[in-house]
Amino acid sequence: SSGINAEYGENTLVFFSSDNGAEGIAGKNGGSNGPLLCGKQTTFEGGMREPGIAWWPGTIKPGVVTPQVGTTMDILVTAVKLAGVELPGDRVYDGIDLFPVLSGKVDRVERPVWYYRGNELFAARVGKYKAHLWTWSHQHYNFCPGEYVKDVTTPNQVNRTSDPIVFDLDNDPGEKYPITK
Repeated sequence: SSGINAEYGENTLVFFSSDNGAEGIAGKNGGSNGPLLCGKQTTFEGGMREPGIAWWPGTIKPGVVTPQVGTTMDILVTAVKLAGVELPGDRVYDGIDLFPVLSGKVDRVERPVWYYRGNELFAARVGKYKAHLWTWSHQHYNFCPGEYVKDVTTPNQVNRTSDPIVFDLDNDPGEKYPITK
């Protein structure tokens, strides 16, 4: 047998993902985020949620879809753990080890997910709930063309830390219907 599977497969984890959703301001040339709100440059699901594909013959079962929420920051933690190396203890890591999920030992690992825009924490997710601490979709460029959610897709950055806007992403992945007002 030849090819990547024969030469490297049993000892190689391949992880494919993206850093952002489609770029809404580019119109039809920017791609589509389907039902997800907004796109690249925002902390809405259309800007942050994208698929991840993991491949490791003999270790990861093909064709499995998991409800696990992961981030690209998890790749570092997972790779370091798989290499048998300890992460430096002088800092906090936002990533988690995804290997228990990838190997099928558990369906999901509950954890918070932090949504930053620059150095500002804009939103946080725990389980199926996502709280927006700040809202902003455009000032000079509209990163959510054709999409409007009252008090959510705001042209100016709005501080909502004292009264966050919360969505149930299991029932509303498009962030159209806040469960708080």
